[in-house]
Amino acid sequence: MSQATNQSWGGRFSEPTDAFVARFTASVNFDQRLARQDIQGSIAHATMLARVGVLTEEERDAIINGLTEIQGEIERGEFQWSVPLEDVHMNIEARLTDKIGITGKKLHTGRSRNDQVATDIRLFMRDEIDVIEVELTRLRDGMIELAEREADTIMPGFTHLQTAQPVTFGHHLLAWQEMLARDHERLLDCRKRVNVMPLGSAALAGTTYPIDRHVTAELLGFDRPAENSLDAVSDRDFAIEFTSFASILLMHLSRMSEELVLWTSAQFNFIDLPDRFCTGSSIMPQKKNPDVPELVRGKTGRVYGHLMALLTLMKSQPLAYNKDNQEDKEPLFDAVDTVRDCLKAFADMVPAIEPKKESMYEAARRGFSTATDLADYLVRKGVAFRDAHEIVGLSVAYGLKTKKDLSEMSLEELKQFSDIIEQDVFEVLTLEGSVAARNHIGGTAPDQVRAAANRAREALAALKGAS
Repeated sequence: MSQATNQSWGGRFSEPTDAFVARFTASVNFDQRLARQDIQGSIAHATMLARVGVLTEEERDAIINGLTEIQGEIERGEFQWSVPLEDVHMNIEARLTDKIGITGKKLHTGRSRNDQVATDIRLFMRDEIDVIEVELTRLRDGMIELAEREADTIMPGFTHLQTAQPVTFGHHLLAWQEMLARDHERLLDCRKRVNVMPLGSAALAGTTYPIDRHVTAELLGFDRPAENSLDAVSDRDFAIEFTSFASILLMHLSRMSEELVLWTSAQFNFIDLPDRFCTGSSIMPQKKNPDVPELVRGKTGRVYGHLMALLTLMKSQPLAYNKDNQEDKEPLFDAVDTVRDCLKAFADMVPAIEPKKESMYEAARRGFSTATDLADYLVRKGVAFRDAHEIVGLSVAYGLKTKKDLSEMSLEELKQFSDIIEQDVFEVLTLEGSVAARNHIGGTAPDQVRAAANRAREALAALKGAS
């Protein structure tokens, strides 16, 4: 039998496909991952065809039973995938025909591989988004809980990686949580546009058979059928949108990873990560390397690359379907896997972070982190801010010379820079006083951190209920 007659399209060809070209154009080595969704779509399609009278009930049942058996073969690892059959769709259809005869060939009535693969990918994406949302929710839950627990833990806040003002560790964690909250909304918003059904668009123009696309959409759990057949078979912007979400999420996780890597270093010594999230060195026995955050930081570039690959893939394609679209799956699959794994790693790791409170506190005492509090104190006493700024600058210069923090100076030492300074200044120069003074929504005061954690928990619960 020639290569051409092995294909669903072989009748028009007078010579077999070159063996290399067959391998080069085949996608079954990676799109077999869509087998479950392909069978799911085929069962719904057969059910609809029987409902509108294109298939008999007996034909429908034979198809569904055959597909169910094939699903079992795939799950047990017994299914034989064939490169000459090109893709997951033809492999399954050919096996179905082997099992139930000519009825298997009727399954493809009223559809094309173009709308079939577009449907499979959307079903796959919907499933994966739901799994990813579970991991993202788990990470946010753990982060909120840790933030609430560490609402009173003082650490230095930084700008330009220089000590700026004291904050609480809980406040810092809730900053991370805010990033993830926006990512969560982006993910759920993306899911809405994923959950539109292309099936029934056929190759590009629809079909002459009396199909009912609303029935199929309902059977598959789609919100609605796609409105335009040309767009439905060639659209991949839902995949680009997901990869854009993935890139933003990984950017956020990478920023968190950078801080975790810094904080575990001997120079910072702010936190400890449990051994199960770290590795050692083959030559330096003292080393404990934060490999999980380092690897997440590294995988970020990988996802960025997938986003650029998909954008470039689509940028010059005319309507409707083109073979270029075969190249959408590998970057999309890898982006999905990377996001899911990175979220799982973080969801496991973040709640297990052990803050080194004494080190954090001591670091916050260095670097004159309450300098702004002294300036604000002077302004409240009637000093113009620019004059207060200069007074504090002189105080800091004195502190650098004497190696004293502002809170360590005596009242007499401070008064040499301004007679307005009184004993009550020490209420704002302490780290505790500094963080407590920022007692407004969004501020770092411990009471505000606890309130913010509670609001975040309620918002996450509402998001869970809505999804």
